[in-house]
Amino acid sequence: MTAPDLQAAADSLAIGISIIDRATAHAASTPGIDDQQTFLYDLAHAASAIEISRSLLDYGAKGDVEGKIACAFIADALAELQTKLFGQEESWGVEQGEIDMARNFIAKFKSPDFVASLSTVNAPMHLDEDFEMVADTFRRFAEDKIAPKAEHIHREDTDIPEEIIDGLAELGCFGLSVPEEYGGFATGSESDYMGMVIATEELSRASLGAGGSLITRPEILTRALERGGTEEQKRHWFPKIATGETMVAVAVTEPDYGSDVANLKVAATKVDGGWAISGVKTWCTFAGRANVLMLLARTDPDRAKTHRGLSLFIVPKPQAEGHSFEFSQDNGGKMEGRAIPTLGYRGMHSFEIAFDNWFVPEENLIGGEEGLGSGFYMQMAGFENGRLQTAARAVGVMQAAYDEALAYAQDRVVFGQPVAEYQLTQTKLGRMAAIIQGSRQYSYTVAQMMAKGEGTLEASMVKAYVCKAAEWVTREALQIHGGFGFAEEYTVSRLFVDARVLSIFEGADETLCLKLIAKRLLAEAN
Repeated sequence: MTAPDLQAAADSLAIGISIIDRATAHAASTPGIDDQQTFLYDLAHAASAIEISRSLLDYGAKGDVEGKIACAFIADALAELQTKLFGQEESWGVEQGEIDMARNFIAKFKSPDFVASLSTVNAPMHLDEDFEMVADTFRRFAEDKIAPKAEHIHREDTDIPEEIIDGLAELGCFGLSVPEEYGGFATGSESDYMGMVIATEELSRASLGAGGSLITRPEILTRALERGGTEEQKRHWFPKIATGETMVAVAVTEPDYGSDVANLKVAATKVDGGWAISGVKTWCTFAGRANVLMLLARTDPDRAKTHRGLSLFIVPKPQAEGHSFEFSQDNGGKMEGRAIPTLGYRGMHSFEIAFDNWFVPEENLIGGEEGLGSGFYMQMAGFENGRLQTAARAVGVMQAAYDEALAYAQDRVVFGQPVAEYQLTQTKLGRMAAIIQGSRQYSYTVAQMMAKGEGTLEASMVKAYVCKAAEWVTREALQIHGGFGFAEEYTVSRLFVDARVLSIFEGADETLCLKLIAKRLLAEAN
């Protein structure tokens, strides 16, 4: 059995770090960033994998199994970097063969036999007693209450049962980020972020749409209110969010503008006692069941002001069931929504909503008068945390896919032996195990950073890497099932289609890599 070699891992990783640093400096000195989009996209993903690798060295030092996981992940990241570099060295500003100095390490820890040895490994998470209790509590709820209903919700595209929402409310799920003084459970410490990440992963293992994602929307509004809300708004809304009395949906994206938030068209016009909202929002997940929308609208008609002309509102609405709704106000305002049919991520339903002079009270402008023109920044405060949470959701989906694939491979006999005994299957499972644990540990690291007011770049990195990795993990888990993986009666088919959305929402992968990760890397290089 190959023993981990963390010194060789650190030495080899240093080569990768050097390549990333010099490639970043090269790009920063090269004019025409928009002409380098393909390279910068690859650089952002490579930098994310290398940064996760760097963080895993500490995890690897905690034991033999942990060391093997760290070595396997680092070797995998370096091999992927090697693939990106081949034939593109000039674009990266490096010499041919520079990564060859890590060749022996890659060969040793990416060898089929070594990776296969990790196929059934149960790597420790190294959570303290309190966090272990959080994980256990939410895991049991997910297994008992969500998992038995997950397939029905997916296949029939039904609403999430109220008993799931009520159960999560009783567990305090929606108050994990709400400060204690407002009726929540957040103490302002590292445990707030860690608790959210752990709970999200465990719920997402049972269902992405009917589990982990239920936390995301109240989390985003909570962070936005923390960033810019008035004291009166916090005292009014935080207790309602914490108890689940107020369920939240987010209305930011528009039919013509997704990640390009600065050009949003939906307008909020000042009227007596408040604002009138007009325009169309799309991809408003959970907007039917929700009784408030966190809505970003243009309050300054001068479009030249771009994001500086946007403000954030809490928009009350009646609760609705099913795939469509239509509401009217006494003053003539209208709101009409229809659910967009989707491949997966079902249960919450993603709506397109048309607003026609929908009235919003003055007090629901987040931040009051001081919040005018600051909506973009408040929204981003919510979305930064949403990216970390999305990474945790992806880890949960990956873990579920791995569990399903391993169980099937151990039970399924082909050509006289279980599928799990074939080397190719074992190497797939072993790579899954390393990717999942590396992703999980880095999500913990980023949670700790964000608790200190740091980690903005790292939250984007973990989201970019983990969500893309989830596509590979779920694909291979489905492949291990063979033809049965393509059948809806097997859970892995749901996990596969659910995973596809992860690289799209909370910042599309391309935009995240180019506008946030690469842009930040280049800025730091100058």
